[in-house]
Amino acid sequence: MNRHSEAREFTRRSLLTGVLIGAVLTPCNVYSGLKIGWSFNMSIVAALLAYGFWNLGARRLGARPFGLLENNINQTTASSAASIISGGLVAPIPALALITGQTLPWHWLAVWVCVVSLLGVCVAVALRRQLLLVEQLSFPAGVATAETVREIYGRGAEAVARVRVLLASLVLSGAVKLLTSLGGIAAVPLGFRLAGQGAVAGRSLGGGALGFAFDPSLLLVGFGAIIGLRAGVSLLLGAMLAWGLMAPWLLARGWVDADRLPDSGFWYPVLVEWLLWPGVALMVTASLTSFALVLWRRRRRVDREVGGDVPRSAFWAGFAATLLLAAAAQIGLFGIDPVTAVLAVLLAYGLAVVAARVVGETGIPPIGALGKVSQLSFGIITPANLTANLMTANVAGGAAGQCADLLNDLKTGHLVGATPRLQVLAQLFGILTGSVVGAAAYLVLIPDPQGMLITAEWPAPAVVTWKAVAEVLSGGLSSIPPGAVTAMGVAAVLGILIAASQSFGMGRWLPSAPAAGLAFVIPASNSMSLFFGAVLAALLAKAVPSLALRFTIAVAAGLVAGESLVGVGLALVDMVD
Repeated sequence: MNRHSEAREFTRRSLLTGVLIGAVLTPCNVYSGLKIGWSFNMSIVAALLAYGFWNLGARRLGARPFGLLENNINQTTASSAASIISGGLVAPIPALALITGQTLPWHWLAVWVCVVSLLGVCVAVALRRQLLLVEQLSFPAGVATAETVREIYGRGAEAVARVRVLLASLVLSGAVKLLTSLGGIAAVPLGFRLAGQGAVAGRSLGGGALGFAFDPSLLLVGFGAIIGLRAGVSLLLGAMLAWGLMAPWLLARGWVDADRLPDSGFWYPVLVEWLLWPGVALMVTASLTSFALVLWRRRRRVDREVGGDVPRSAFWAGFAATLLLAAAAQIGLFGIDPVTAVLAVLLAYGLAVVAARVVGETGIPPIGALGKVSQLSFGIITPANLTANLMTANVAGGAAGQCADLLNDLKTGHLVGATPRLQVLAQLFGILTGSVVGAAAYLVLIPDPQGMLITAEWPAPAVVTWKAVAEVLSGGLSSIPPGAVTAMGVAAVLGILIAASQSFGMGRWLPSAPAAGLAFVIPASNSMSLFFGAVLAALLAKAVPSLALRFTIAVAAGLVAGESLVGVGLALVDMVD
């Protein structure tokens, strides 16, 4: 690529556009991460929004066309900002607040998230040549982004249609969220009674009390359309097992104290304290088994060469700088001893390598599972230190998340002919943007973590699992509720068997174990909405395949963004009031 075309690639407007779009999309991922424990890859959304603004709107005002390579810099910047939640904002940081009451002020929280995310950039730079050029791993999300970008630049009318659909669904979702907050729309509980069950502690035992309800959240429907039918069905099956069968049985046996059930009729906060254990065991064992088998089946010598686009001296300087910064942040902000801090960074580098390979082959970043590996490791190294357990694992999660995001973006860039080192620079600007905006969004949304989290409004399933693992590793098995250890053992065996069967092609019709496990730690209404969205997307794909291919992602992205943005706006209004 010559200098002229390179200059037109990394332009001021491409970077500024990515920063602004990233600043808008980052709160969406913080919101959805705290709501249902998942986030959304914003690369395609950022590309569509930028194309819509510059080539459909500003073009009428005389702006020159926004080029494909400019848009690639934009989506790299925006997606890295939106993926900042892997730096801990929706899991270990709120879990630490629940356990210890420690909440960092905005500026230090932004610094922490930024530092742990930078580790992932360093690993991605080192792995680019081996994974993208030598092994040519697929990186599905990167391929999807590249195909979308090339398509909209090849067919302008198609881009117009997709942007309009995205904005329309965004407005609809935002309006529904606003009406819900004003009391105009409410969840509709299912009034069924469970067979053979009467009342518990003087309270009627029905679907509404157990969380089975039609939730007006279109964000959940949008996510359901994205995750696919298999994951949606798995969530519904998991919800029926956990909340429809096990929850009443736990109350009948006395393993969950019925006297603690709230009078409001929503029993999720009490029941999830038991159900999370088998749910976590199912998710963790299935995820770990899956990527362990991937690595075992594709044993290859790791190329020792650093990608040729970044000088070796610059790479090693970055490696040393990120190690020192991450270690210093752990020591200064959380009082972690220096040896443990350095070990945490070194383990994070290793786990980021694992995450990169798994994402390259499956498209699914195993951030939660890798965080648990780190928690277990430091549960042995620093027993009974809850802060060290959570925040050392936070280092691993931040590194793995940004490593996966950058490699997906580099895959996109490789397919469209971009310059890798310029994408790395764009990633750094995105991380800085996401850290500043994401930290602010978290503090605005959750000013009182101990009073707001693990509730109907903020189920925070990722927080539940990280908190639970840290407490167990601190207090031992005695802190686990009665009967939960046996349930964890059964769930662990199931997770291993299902993952192994699917890895070797024998479990085509088996449910997704991670999705089913997630249903144990989120309200049943959330699983129902996710299932509903997955079914709608599947029916559309079956009935009108061409229409589904063109608009499903655009509609789903709009539904996610609309509710998220309005939710963040309402939180800001509440804070001002």
